[in-house]
Amino acid sequence: MNDTLEKPRALVLVPCRKMDDDDDDVPQLSPHTLAALQEFYLEQQQREGMKTSQGFNQYSVGSIEEDWQLSQFWYSDETASCLANEAVAAAGKDGKIACISAPSVYQKLKEQDGKDFSVCILEYDRRFSVYGEEFVFYDYNNPLNLPENLLPHSFDIVVADPPYLSEECLQKTAETIKYLTKGKILLCTGAIMEEQAAKHLGVKICKFVPRHSQNLANEFRCYVNYASGLD
Repeated sequence: MNDTLEKPRALVLVPCRKMDDDDDDVPQLSPHTLAALQEFYLEQQQREGMKTSQGFNQYSVGSIEEDWQLSQFWYSDETASCLANEAVAAAGKDGKIACISAPSVYQKLKEQDGKDFSVCILEYDRRFSVYGEEFVFYDYNNPLNLPENLLPHSFDIVVADPPYLSEECLQKTAETIKYLTKGKILLCTGAIMEEQAAKHLGVKICKFVPRHSQNLANEFRCYVNYASGLD
């Protein structure tokens, strides 16, 4: 996902000074900015409270917050569930699933703990290292810089959501996908990438339309190279 995405405005604190000479160097927040800041801190405290409360699920979508600076936009709960179920069905019994830059799908897969499949997450954001050995640091700029235990063509399906809507990003991510997959590919990216997706991965657009928890300006679609349940 690139800069064409509609991104929320960041909270900018603009200090205003009192007119007293003694306070010329002391920044003061306007009442409006102070109220916005207090609201932000309250929401942050509520989120942290949820995370430490009894029954918190570390694998639930949103347990690790989006970082827009990294072009992260989580799927809605319904979309993440649908894609996770599709990956399980496509992988088959005792299948292996790789999620590239698709943590929402990984988290939904982990909610199905105990099912007959294994999964790993390849992600640039090291916050996901909390998931232990299943986390693999991944930078699409070095698509084949992978650990030795990720053998070529060792995954029954690869689910990927390249972080930027550019052909360069898709092409490099495609190198990783083709290295890892035995054949099946589930790609999620912008509708504007349809031609490039077909060119680099031989995938076709599905009828299913993925949704994100945030409203994005770009239209996103799913692409596969096999007979899927997304049509």
